[in-house]
Amino acid sequence: MIRIQGACSVNHQSLFSGLDLTLAEGKWTCLLGSSGVGKSTLLRLLAGLPTGAEFSGVITGAPEHVAYMAQQDLLMPWLNVQENVLLGPRLRGEPGHLERAQALLEQVGLGGFEQRPVSQLSGGQRQRVALARTLMEDRELVLLDEPFGALDARTRSQMQELTADCLYGRTVLLVTHDPAEAARMGESIYLMTAQGVESIPAMQGPPPQAFDKPELLKLQTQLLHRLRGDTLKGSVN
Repeated sequence: MIRIQGACSVNHQSLFSGLDLTLAEGKWTCLLGSSGVGKSTLLRLLAGLPTGAEFSGVITGAPEHVAYMAQQDLLMPWLNVQENVLLGPRLRGEPGHLERAQALLEQVGLGGFEQRPVSQLSGGQRQRVALARTLMEDRELVLLDEPFGALDARTRSQMQELTADCLYGRTVLLVTHDPAEAARMGESIYLMTAQGVESIPAMQGPPPQAFDKPELLKLQTQLLHRLRGDTLKGSVN
């Protein structure tokens, strides 16, 4: 179990405070919030990356090394598909891993694309390469910073399903501004505002939830009300 507690400020201006967030082992946690409330800053804190902010608090249980997948695919344009998947081991000077890279590309539906320049890939294919590169790191904690936000609705739903399948059993923190995504993917859901973080009851069962479930549509509506600051309508069992 990973827990982060505290407050964060930028140039002495509060970004968020009263934070108390727990990530259950082997589960998907979704952090929902509007732009500018500090979601990505929190993710970068957990990843040990520079944030440009001052954090006052405690992080317990976080592993030393994590896998991180951003909204932009961050592929290296001068490398082919396979070389992009192998970027982490290459930078660490670790030889081999070709068989694992091949297996991961097969897993994400890109078998046969190993030597293709990434400039020839669609947006969805590029995100599949980014997912394979994330899986290549084989970390127990995976941080996803709105990785599907730039995709069209059809491709986004497919990537949600593929990612959930590939990351089954991992501890995952997904940052999103989309209530529908949080409702579909979260086994635990937190709403983040400038005042802190509020836990919202999620649906039962592993992600992804079927997108046409009436309970999912109800939860999505409730999350949108919370995000807007409206009075919550009803409750979810």
